[in-house]
Amino acid sequence: MTDVTQSVTTQPAGTNWAGNLAYSADAVASPRTVAEVQELVRAAASAPSRVRALGTRHCFNDLADTDGLLVSLAGLDPVADGHLQLQTGEDGVTTVRASAGTRYGDLAAALLPLGLAVHNLASLPHISVAGAIATATHGSGDTNRGLGGAVVGLELVTGTGELLELRRGQDGPVPFDAAVVHLGALGIITHVTLAVEPAFDVRQDVFQDLPWESLAQHLDEITGAAYSVSVFTRWNEGGPDQVWLKSRMDALGEGPLGEGGALAYQDDFFGARRATTALHPLPGISAVSCTDQLGVGGPSHVRLPHFKMEFTPSNGAELQSEYLVPREHAVAAIEALRGLRERIVPLLQITEIRTMASDGLWLSPAGQYDAVGLHFTWLPLQAEVEALLPVIEEALAPFDARPHWGKLFTTDAARLAELYPRLGDFAQLAETLDPAGVFRNDYLDRVLRST
Repeated sequence: MTDVTQSVTTQPAGTNWAGNLAYSADAVASPRTVAEVQELVRAAASAPSRVRALGTRHCFNDLADTDGLLVSLAGLDPVADGHLQLQTGEDGVTTVRASAGTRYGDLAAALLPLGLAVHNLASLPHISVAGAIATATHGSGDTNRGLGGAVVGLELVTGTGELLELRRGQDGPVPFDAAVVHLGALGIITHVTLAVEPAFDVRQDVFQDLPWESLAQHLDEITGAAYSVSVFTRWNEGGPDQVWLKSRMDALGEGPLGEGGALAYQDDFFGARRATTALHPLPGISAVSCTDQLGVGGPSHVRLPHFKMEFTPSNGAELQSEYLVPREHAVAAIEALRGLRERIVPLLQITEIRTMASDGLWLSPAGQYDAVGLHFTWLPLQAEVEALLPVIEEALAPFDARPHWGKLFTTDAARLAELYPRLGDFAQLAETLDPAGVFRNDYLDRVLRST
């Protein structure tokens, strides 16, 4: 693979962001044009060899790994160089076309001077657009779909080097709803078109020590109390440690928040007390890396994430897992996890509970129903965590828990096929677009089973 093209620079593959995975690839290529991406894929198909797209390395498993060549799209049409294409359709929806390697925080910052914003952001603004949608990464909010829900167009290099343009609502051999959450199995995404909206401001208020009884009895009111709500817990007997409310300033006075937004709760939020100092989700950690709290308003992209773009958002090494359950099962699923607290707590840094709306995407964990995510940030004890995951998955099995594709899980292909009705169709589509298996890797061999 070293003689594919003299114009493409390479560097050692290294490790993922968490440091728990050393990539098997010999190198990472950094093409600067779509044609160079196509050339790399064609060379891999003729070798034969393998190639995988690499985002910002935030997967905690081997989804992006390969024994061939990794391809980074970070140098393709960077936003900093002005590569940002806007268009307003006949339906009045404004869209932005950006390169796949663009980080959400950079995209949002570039949109703000234009009076525009993305609808939501994940906990980290550091992640790339294509990498996030490929794994069904999401933020929070009862009415907010995952990040893939805003995608209206994709540019895709298939396993034969062909360039496909996919558009939501347009018929074609590749169903659009199959291609958004794609696990890297269908090809390399080079550009993504997202629906955007007028810029809006958000304020963030934090409450502490929510009783378990309140969460169980008022879950809908709690998660509906702001545009985006996150509940953080270390599974203490008394209840969750913190509730973060991210309220749209243009919606204050509407809905459960009432006049004055989060201030309507004064110092009591379903039994939780208002925080008077900025907090990190983990006790004893400075909040300097966290987005501003205490009700101070600011642009959405500097409030909706939990961590600031200019900081490395980590308390040292960590591992992550997440399981999404249908909303109607949320309280029962939380109770099942409470029953495992003696096994969870010794390995845990923090659990985050958040919500998302159904997005209709084939492989999205919230594809067919509104969901509640149960997210675990673990201590860097991979053997112990991987031994515990089957216990958690068994406890959540009655609630049809779907794992986050980019985090640690042990759910096998047979169970995944039960949870995802279109998984077999997706596997067949992957074989059609990648007949030589250029994009296959150990991860896809584990999770995909065609019917």
